[in-house]
Amino acid sequence: MSVCEWDGVLLSDVLSPLRRAAPATSVVVSGIDPEGERSADSIAGASWVFPLASIDRLGAFLAVRMNGEPLPPDHGFPVRLVVPGWYGCTWIKWVNDIRVAAADEPATSQMKEFAGRTHQTARHDLARDYTPADIQVAAAPIRVEKRRAQQGIAYRVVGIVWGGETSVDRLAIRFNAKEPWTPLAVCPTPNTSKTWSLWEYGWKPSAPGIYDISLSVPDRSVPQQRLDAGYYMRQVRIDEI
Repeated sequence: MSVCEWDGVLLSDVLSPLRRAAPATSVVVSGIDPEGERSADSIAGASWVFPLASIDRLGAFLAVRMNGEPLPPDHGFPVRLVVPGWYGCTWIKWVNDIRVAAADEPATSQMKEFAGRTHQTARHDLARDYTPADIQVAAAPIRVEKRRAQQGIAYRVVGIVWGGETSVDRLAIRFNAKEPWTPLAVCPTPNTSKTWSLWEYGWKPSAPGIYDISLSVPDRSVPQQRLDAGYYMRQVRIDEI
């Protein structure tokens, strides 16, 4: 989902004739979710409630093509919702119903199921009590390179950063929980937070062993709950220095 090219029509254009419906304050987008397929760890029902006032800003759209081809069945053929910058649980597949709703619209089963993932304070009963399901800033190491040079062995950590309302140009890294954070620049500065950007860090381990690579955003005003929880921490074993 994160690396695809999508084609479709803006949800705001589809909603244009419905916005006049009073007292509409939200829109419910639903998709087919066969009730016969029971799951031990998922709640039946595929739908999400969006505030009408946020639709234009979000740039949400109904996708009909992916990478220049019609949507594959697993990606919601013939129509799925795409919400840039929001978690995939809001990207309703196999869309079969769109309707406007009032302020007392109940939260859907999908909103309740993914309340923790979307950083809600609780499984609220009303949709209006849910905060936006936008992806907070996140970063993860994806590769550790070992290089042999004239000065000896050197390591380089390469990773990705994504999410947040605006792109970040600075992260901090550490290799175990007792170490202080070391700042690193994201260079070049990402143009957008809607796509993934690369970062790298030159590293000289102090000794062989297993290291926990963690990241954070030095600006603590930036929401980063998953980074704080160690969700993207990765381990690497260093055998030679």
